[in-house]
Amino acid sequence: MELAGKAAVVTGSAVGVGRAVVLDLARKGCNVVVNYSRSREDAEATAAEAEKRGVRALCLKADVRNEGDVRSMIAEAVHGFGRLDVLVNNAGVTRFIPHADLEAVSDEDWNTIFDTNLRGTFYAIRAAVDPLRAGGGGAIVNLSSIAGIYSIGSSVPYCASKAAINSLTVSLARALAPAIRVNAVAPGYIDTRWWQQRPNYEASKQMAEAMTPLGRVCTADDVSKVVLDLVTSDMITGQILVVDGGMGIRAA
Repeated sequence: MELAGKAAVVTGSAVGVGRAVVLDLARKGCNVVVNYSRSREDAEATAAEAEKRGVRALCLKADVRNEGDVRSMIAEAVHGFGRLDVLVNNAGVTRFIPHADLEAVSDEDWNTIFDTNLRGTFYAIRAAVDPLRAGGGGAIVNLSSIAGIYSIGSSVPYCASKAAINSLTVSLARALAPAIRVNAVAPGYIDTRWWQQRPNYEASKQMAEAMTPLGRVCTADDVSKVVLDLVTSDMITGQILVVDGGMGIRAA
């Protein structure tokens, strides 16, 4: 796909990986929706940076857990840009709960994580399908995680939600072909502001680097580059592309 003159929606794109994706799309000449649920100032700053690259950027508030919000956001994107060609599902949450502490996992944990990570992804795809088809087809990229492949990470519900995103990706790649391609990116640890604000950041980063054959963890730009590759590569669909510096192949 040639991105110049096209239009994209990136959920959860005020900061971090979503912001990096917005700016990379803008560099390619793609108009973009910067979506946020709470971080309005960050979203407006990201939209302003995107517009410096010569494209149009809409800053739209929507909670992906609310289907009405999602449908309104997609409709505003189509109205504003006259088309929709790309959807990147980046919005996500987690909770930090030791995997062995089953009693610590509440219904609210399950609901919040699955409503955001999985149901929000599905809502956005369902709302975007008709506009994508109307433009002659398009590309969807879902942000998964190595947590959904290796079952490691912040909590059992988080791992399960990302595994479900992987399954959803393959199911919908099959169902929406040939007009719409659906892929996912599964990063390892990502050195973003969110992680940097966690307790023991430096120690956890060093531990992650020691577990990674390439000796470093991902940046938001590393992940965004792969997202853009999947958006523009017209012969790839139904794939879960791991971006973890080789962590998954490390020696036992």
